[in-house]
Amino acid sequence: MSDTAVAPPAAPAARFDSTGPEHCIQRRPDGIYADPAVLGTTVLAAVDSILRSGSVLSGIDYPVLIKAIYDSGPALPTGPDGRPVVRIASDIVPFNAQRRSLYRSVRIAGGEAEYCFEPVFLAGPGGEGEIQTSLDFDEFVADMWTKGIRFGIDIAGVRAGIANPGLGRVVVARRLEPEAGLDATVVEVSDDIHRSDAPRQLSNGKLDLMCFQNRFPQVQGGTRLLQKLPSKVGKPGFELSGIRIEPAAPRDLEFSTYAGEGTSIEKSAAGEFLVAVRTGFLNVDPKTRRIAVGDKIVSRDGVSARTTGNLQLTGDYEEFGDVQEKRVIEGNGITVHGNVYGDIHSRGGMVRLRATLVGGSVHNKHGDIQVDGVTANAILQASAGTVTLQRAENCVISGTRVRIEHAINCEIMADEISIGNAEGCALAARRISIDNTAPWRESEMLVYVLCAECGRIDDMLEQIGARLAQFDAAATRHKLELSHLCAQPEVRKYLEIAGRVRSGEMSLTPAQAQQFKQMGQAVGPELQKIGDVSAARKAVEAEHAEGKALLERFTAQRIERAAGSEVKLRLLQGDTQVRQLAFDPDGACFYDLPAREIKSRLRGNEGTPLHAAASGSYAWGGAAPALP
Repeated sequence: MSDTAVAPPAAPAARFDSTGPEHCIQRRPDGIYADPAVLGTTVLAAVDSILRSGSVLSGIDYPVLIKAIYDSGPALPTGPDGRPVVRIASDIVPFNAQRRSLYRSVRIAGGEAEYCFEPVFLAGPGGEGEIQTSLDFDEFVADMWTKGIRFGIDIAGVRAGIANPGLGRVVVARRLEPEAGLDATVVEVSDDIHRSDAPRQLSNGKLDLMCFQNRFPQVQGGTRLLQKLPSKVGKPGFELSGIRIEPAAPRDLEFSTYAGEGTSIEKSAAGEFLVAVRTGFLNVDPKTRRIAVGDKIVSRDGVSARTTGNLQLTGDYEEFGDVQEKRVIEGNGITVHGNVYGDIHSRGGMVRLRATLVGGSVHNKHGDIQVDGVTANAILQASAGTVTLQRAENCVISGTRVRIEHAINCEIMADEISIGNAEGCALAARRISIDNTAPWRESEMLVYVLCAECGRIDDMLEQIGARLAQFDAAATRHKLELSHLCAQPEVRKYLEIAGRVRSGEMSLTPAQAQQFKQMGQAVGPELQKIGDVSAARKAVEAEHAEGKALLERFTAQRIERAAGSEVKLRLLQGDTQVRQLAFDPDGACFYDLPAREIKSRLRGNEGTPLHAAASGSYAWGGAAPALP
C-alpha cells in the first residue's frame, strides 16, 4: 500500500458494558472509570446513585469527576488511543454509618459553603470511652453531595481543615461565577490610516516645524482598513448545587455601519473586512464612526499649531473647527464651518466660510468666495470669481464681482459692485449699484466709476478719417478731369457714336466704318487719358470703401470698449463723491492688485469729479461714457 493511501475511518469506540456498579461506571483493577462516551448528565446520575446509596468513592479524583460531569476545569487525560481516560476514584466502598455522624451540617450563604472543623470522636469498642479520630476527604465529598453541595469543593481548604481540627469555620466550597465572553470588536489592519504629526521635511533636508508630515492620510483602492473580530461566548458558571449559570450573551455589532462612501464590506475566509473601493482621502465621522474615502478632506479638529499646523493640500477640504491666527490653508474648494483668523489660499473652486472671518485673509485664483458671518479687518481677493459677504468692516476686497449686504469703511475694487448699505467706503468698478450711501466717522464715501481709455482708438479713427478725406479729394479731381476730357467736341462725338454702335442702335456701312476708324485715331490720345483717369478713380474708390469699413469697425470697437460703465446710487444719506477714473482694458486686470496698492489708490485724490451731494440719488452711464 502506498504511504499516501487514506486510512479507513476508525471504528466507533465500544461502550461500557452494563455489569458495572452503574450502567456507565466500570470497576477495573486499577480504579473506577466513567464511560467517556456519555459524560455529563449520565455520569451525574450514576454518581448520584452511588453516593446516595450509602457508598463512598474511595481515592476520589475530584477535578476529574467535576470535569466529567460539568465540563469545568482542566482537560481530561487521554489514553494511547486518544480517547479521554475518566478515572474518578480508586474504589467504591460503603459509608460507615457511625462515621457519617462525624460530619456536621454546612452553612451556605452568598454562594459559599462554610464548615466548622473541630475535633471529632468515635465511641470506643465495648462501650468504652470516646476515641478521637479524624475526618476523611472522600467521606467529606460524599457527605456534602448528600447535603446538596455537588460542585466547587475547595480541596486544599478541606484537607487543611481535616489536618487541623481546631481550624474552626472554613469556606469549603464556592460558587463558580460565569466567565464573560468577548463582544464583537473592530480593529485596524492598515498602517495607512494613521496620521503622522512629525514635522515635514523639505527638499533641502530641513524641517518645517509649521507643517506636519501626513496629517490627512490617503489610501489606495483595495486597501483593507478595518477587520471585525466576531463575538466569543463566555464560559458558564455553576452553583454549589451544580445548577449551570449561563454567561451573559456577548454583544454583536453591525459592521456595515462603519462603511461610508468609497468603502465596502468584504467577507472572506480570513474574516470580515472594511475595504476602500477607491483611492482617496480617509475621513472618519466621530459621531457615527462611519469611514469614507473620497476626494474631499474632512477635519473636525480645527487648524492650529497643535492640531494640524499649516496645511498644503491637493484636494478639496472641509473643516468643522476654527482656523487659528497665523495658520495657512492651501488647497482647492475650501469650506470652513468654524471661525477663521488665519489665511486661506485656494487654487480654484469655492471658498465657503460659514462663520466669521476676523483678521485673516482669503485668496482664490479661480473661484468664488462667500462668507456667511461677519467679516472684519480682513483681505478677500478673488482673481476670477465673485466675493459674496453679509457684513464687512475695515476690509480690502477685490474680485470680478463683489456683492455685500452691509459694508463699513472698506476699500473695494471689482469689475462689478453691488452693495445694500455702504458707509465710509472707497470703491471702484465699471458697474456700481448701491442702495444707500453715507460717510462713516472720518472716512469719506468715495465712488469711482471706471471708464475705458479710448485715446489710441480715437487717434486711429482720426487717421482713418483724414485718409478718407484724401480719397474723397482725389476722387473729386478725377471726376472733374473726366468731365473736361469728355466735353471736347471730337471726343464727345466719338463717344456718342461708339455708344450707339455698341448698343445696336446704329450700324455702319464699310465707308462709315472706315471714317469712324479715322475719327478714333484722331482722338486716340484723349481716349487713352480718359482710360487712365477712370482706372485711377476706381482705385481711389476701392481704397475709400476699405477705409470706410475699417472706420466702421474701429467705431464699433470704441463703442463696445466704452459701453457698460455706469453707477446707480439710489439714496444718498450723507456726503458722497462720485468720480470718473480711467483704466486700460487691454492692460493687466485692473482690480487684481495687492491689498496695499488698492487701499492707497482708492484713498487718494485721483479721477475726474462727476457728482458730490449729501442727499437725493444719482445715476450716471451712457452708450459711450469714455475718457479720451
